[in-house]
Amino acid sequence: MLKIGIIGCGFIGGQICRAIDSGEIDAELYALCDSSESKAFDLAKSLNTCKPAYMKIEELISSVDLVVESASQNAVRFIVPQALKAGCSVMVLSVGALADKELRETLFGLAKEHNCKLYFPSGAVVGIDGINSAHAAGISSVTLTTRKPPSGLMGAPYVVEHGIELEKLEKETILFEGTASEAVKAFPANVNVAATISLAGIGFERTMVRVIADPSLSRNVHEINVEGEFGKFCTKVENLPSPENPKTSYLAALSAISTLKKILNPVQIGT
Repeated sequence: MLKIGIIGCGFIGGQICRAIDSGEIDAELYALCDSSESKAFDLAKSLNTCKPAYMKIEELISSVDLVVESASQNAVRFIVPQALKAGCSVMVLSVGALADKELRETLFGLAKEHNCKLYFPSGAVVGIDGINSAHAAGISSVTLTTRKPPSGLMGAPYVVEHGIELEKLEKETILFEGTASEAVKAFPANVNVAATISLAGIGFERTMVRVIADPSLSRNVHEINVEGEFGKFCTKVENLPSPENPKTSYLAALSAISTLKKILNPVQIGT
């Protein structure tokens, strides 16, 4: 049975643990790790059947078959290279870290060198399968428009740097327009999907992103427009924010669970 170690015990990490605990995912939840030991212990205590051990990063990596990173972009830079060098496959949730070209090339090279897999769930959007398919023929443009309630954008580096008073917004306001490379640095906790879209399609410098704060919204809305030799398509998803963290959409956790199921399932559906 596949041994899974989870690094980052927030909302997404917790949802994955509960899916394994309930038997929805047929794997062994072997270990947990978090910068807050109490958070990891509390999560472990909340489970009914699984009894994961708390481990430091190095011990966890050496003990499991698959590491699930659900911590932060900084954690990706520190954890993922170690895991790959140890021959351990990794699911990356903080995919925005891969906007760093040097890191991206390092990780892809290590995965190949050590015969490991890197998994990137589709996150809070739909249409990644279409982008993958369209890329086989050629894509001319990809645009992501993200609309969120102001509370879901609080604390973002771009908002802080520009002194944007989100609580005072009374109508839909465009906060940012630029490349995916710029977007994941400006809003690291909000537009990880931009990185996933970039990896599936035409890259971080050609994928365009628009971030909008809308006080009338209670959901996180992502629209993707893609054009290329195949034609064009548009997807739109209105996500309920997670009850624990308004910056994270519930669908992002479900996507991680679905990816784990796909890894374990001998039947593969979709691209």
